[in-house]
Amino acid sequence: MNKHLNSGPAIILVEPQMGENIGMVARALANFGLAELRLVNPRDGWPNEAARATAAKADHVIDGARVFDTLEEAVADLAYVLATTARQRDGFKPVFAPVEATRQLRGRVEADQATGILFGRERFGLSNEEVGRADAIVTFPVDPNFASLNIAQAVLLMSYEWMKAGLADENATPFSGPEIVPAPKEELNGYLDHLETALSARGYFRPLAKKEKMIDKLRAVLTRPGFTSGEVKVLRGILSSLDYFSPNEPRGMGYPERKQAADVPRMQRRPATAGEQIADERGGDSND
Repeated sequence: MNKHLNSGPAIILVEPQMGENIGMVARALANFGLAELRLVNPRDGWPNEAARATAAKADHVIDGARVFDTLEEAVADLAYVLATTARQRDGFKPVFAPVEATRQLRGRVEADQATGILFGRERFGLSNEEVGRADAIVTFPVDPNFASLNIAQAVLLMSYEWMKAGLADENATPFSGPEIVPAPKEELNGYLDHLETALSARGYFRPLAKKEKMIDKLRAVLTRPGFTSGEVKVLRGILSSLDYFSPNEPRGMGYPERKQAADVPRMQRRPATAGEQIADERGGDSND
């Protein structure tokens, strides 16, 4: 069995002009699990150090690249070939967008058919004769007023769609963020009550007749994000520092009267934990 079977389509560059572009194509292939690169009559010859320099260590693609004198030779062993183009062509070939095109390729590769995708020259793409050697056309949904993609961009788009078409879930990502579990309402309400008390002590709610509406707005804003328990503790710590301590009486300098007054009801409701006892001795708050 040929090496390209079951590994993805061969990427065929027809008369690429710049080694740097070939290197960026190799990088795009490596990003999305493709490796077989075929070059038809590259202008600056092969191997090409400029290509290796811009391949960003996709050396396995560069080292495995095969060079052909003609397109006919490059596609001779392939059973199904797609041609990429931004221009409408004469003929009766099927035309696919990248999503459907890569689904077609996936099905054929899974059936052990050798496949390939043609990409044309940087300046003018593929000729009509070269498109005629393909089984179908792929075109990109770009702005018709500016339909110019460089060769590496075109290869990147097709390579991305190729990988996505092989995912069990096309929205899957290689890693995910942490699971966010909102804090119990008791913790959040405790913070909001503390905030209301601190603001009241500083005359924030003025005029007093509007206090209820202002509190409603505060609660609406602060309940929207769905803070976790850890985040509520951070907010409580910030609020405690601002509420109980001051530049003249900073944390660590004693046990402020306002904090003592706030702690008494809480300590009367339940026995103090070891952590709270230590925090009280230091003038802190175990929930800060």
